[in-house]
Amino acid sequence: MAHARPTIGDVARAAGVSKGTVSLAYSGKRPVAEETRRRIFAAAEALRWTASSSAKALATSRTSTIGLVIARRPEIIATDTFFPRFLAGCEAVLAEAGMGLMLNVVTDEAAETAAYERYAAGRVDGVILLDVERADRRLNLVRELGLTAAMLSAEAPPADSPDDVPVVYTEDAAAVEELARLLVDAGHTSIAHVAGPLRYVHAAARRDAFVAAIASHGLAPDQVVEGDFTAASGRDATAALLGRAEPPTAIIYANDVMAIAGLSYARSRGLRIPEDLSVTGFDDSELSAHLSPGLTSVSTGADIRGAATARTLLAALAGEAEASVALDCTTVVQRDSIMPPATTTPTRPRGVRR
Repeated sequence: MAHARPTIGDVARAAGVSKGTVSLAYSGKRPVAEETRRRIFAAAEALRWTASSSAKALATSRTSTIGLVIARRPEIIATDTFFPRFLAGCEAVLAEAGMGLMLNVVTDEAAETAAYERYAAGRVDGVILLDVERADRRLNLVRELGLTAAMLSAEAPPADSPDDVPVVYTEDAAAVEELARLLVDAGHTSIAHVAGPLRYVHAAARRDAFVAAIASHGLAPDQVVEGDFTAASGRDATAALLGRAEPPTAIIYANDVMAIAGLSYARSRGLRIPEDLSVTGFDDSELSAHLSPGLTSVSTGADIRGAATARTLLAALAGEAEASVALDCTTVVQRDSIMPPATTTPTRPRGVRR
């Protein structure tokens, strides 16, 4: 049986790059790092592949469009302020580069896969991966499809991970630790956490940071309820926590939407905020500053994250991206939703970042 002729995809896999990068190495349309170029040429020689008209066509059929698939229910995206801010950061960078963003919102895995397959058919030049999960299946999917990608995560990639998909990451743990310290300094000894879906790396990272921080203060870190970032789940989780025989006096929420819903539910139960229950959020939505009391939250710099991820993807398309890019744009914003529990005298507070 005759062997199939090698393809540009075979070369890309052998060199550990995307098909677009192989094409760029031969066309010279955009710069490719010298080491990457040598690796591509060596792979092509080993496979006895030569740049053909198909490779040239790939180089000249760029769409000047970046793809982004968000696999969440539309109502979650509509109420979560992270997404519009992130998209604004992406658009600012892409517009400057003369490129645009194609957004697809899907609700199941099959639709998500179909969206990436459409992208790979020539709809976009590269893709951004959000809502990263442990052992995220999309990594193998974009590799199989030959899509150039960049990922936004909440932790640094493992040292032994492949570097063909660059990772832009932030450390959310320090912010959660600071929220816990603020509550402990105020005198709270019963602190709970309403987490996001723990399949997501960023939700699990915040949960893990909470557990570690509470334990470091000698408190029981077992008051964790998983939500799904929606207001309804924030309300339900708060109801479950406050329904316990010994309810918490403070709750750290994984996003502002759940925190605001939880705050509202607590008030409907006759609790005063923060006299009877201290609460904190995450994402620092615009509404948080205008509540009464103002919600202590965490500014995530979502627009900064979007801009950095878009820049990293553009660099990946040129074969010049770093394997990982660390961002420092997460800051605790303290407002009036924290005070000592009614029966406790607080310790003297230390300084906080604003």
